[in-house]
Amino acid sequence: MNPILLDFPTEFTTERLLIRMPKPGDGEAVYQAVTASLPELQPWLPFAQKEQSQQQTEINIREAHVNFLKRDDLRLLVFLKDSGQLVASSGLHRIDWSIPKFEIGYWVDSRFTGKGYMTEAVQGITDFAKDELKARRIEIRCDSRNVKSRAIPERLDYTLEGILKNEAVAINSNELRDTCIYAKVF
Repeated sequence: MNPILLDFPTEFTTERLLIRMPKPGDGEAVYQAVTASLPELQPWLPFAQKEQSQQQTEINIREAHVNFLKRDDLRLLVFLKDSGQLVASSGLHRIDWSIPKFEIGYWVDSRFTGKGYMTEAVQGITDFAKDELKARRIEIRCDSRNVKSRAIPERLDYTLEGILKNEAVAINSNELRDTCIYAKVF
């Protein structure tokens, strides 16, 4: 079946969060979150290497919206239910609909770290992928040195299936890095 024919919700909630697909107009909130978080994001994420304008961020959001509708990539934005404030970006990436298999990626606005929002969001996204998308495998990949990122799959009982040694070049240097692969299989 062509995945574009799959019908599933474009948003869902957890105890404290509203998690939904990106929509036109979300660029300003994402721009503000990235700008406030650049020092924390730069060691780990390629998109954080260069500051983008608010307009470039809005273009990226609109492209993510289209990719969600096409089922090519399911980016998700994470908002506080009570205030509507953006706290994080996540999503289901590197999709293989024939299995179905997904990879969860995430970053959090550094003004909201330490409150458990990202753990709650990843649990919600895991449940969404399992229940709504019939996922058979979900992966979380991260740099072995990224302790905060590794803590999330470990808290959520993902299995560390392996560490790929010298798998990539670190973003902010020419050092080789190791990549941890965590997974849940259903």
